[in-house]
Amino acid sequence: MTREASHYVAQVRPRWSDMDAFGHVNHARLVTLLEEARVPLLFGGTTSSSDDAGLRCDHGRRASELSEFAKGIVVVRLHVDYRAPIVVDGRAVRVEITLTDLRYASFTLDYRVRTGPAEDDTVAATAATVLAPYDLERGRPRRLTEAERAFLTEHVPSGGRV
Repeated sequence: MTREASHYVAQVRPRWSDMDAFGHVNHARLVTLLEEARVPLLFGGTTSSSDDAGLRCDHGRRASELSEFAKGIVVVRLHVDYRAPIVVDGRAVRVEITLTDLRYASFTLDYRVRTGPAEDDTVAATAATVLAPYDLERGRPRRLTEAERAFLTEHVPSGGRV
């Protein structure tokens, strides 16, 4: 996973179980690929660079300031436009993610999914998710803290939009 000036890039490998009867990634399974690309960006997973380590790289913020963020983020809205099939052929697909909106109680990530790992591979889908922090103990949405808002603006590329 890498961070470019205008977007974050994740390489996600579709699995055989993601395939439909036509040999393409099933439309519903594409949503899972979006999640697999998003989780390391927001919560730190295995990455190739310590600069891309999500909450583990807190840009001067203590992990405790972001602990509630990792406990509960829910998808409020999901929109996907399918443009071309993704063939399950053992190659990873490139998922480009950009922060496009940051509000006090939600944020929006835009995605561009390509048919292969390269920047010039065909765009297979574009998508957007509106995400909101969620208080698991109270069972309701909550506002983003200042530390969480700062984390998002510093860590998730916006391409100059936020």
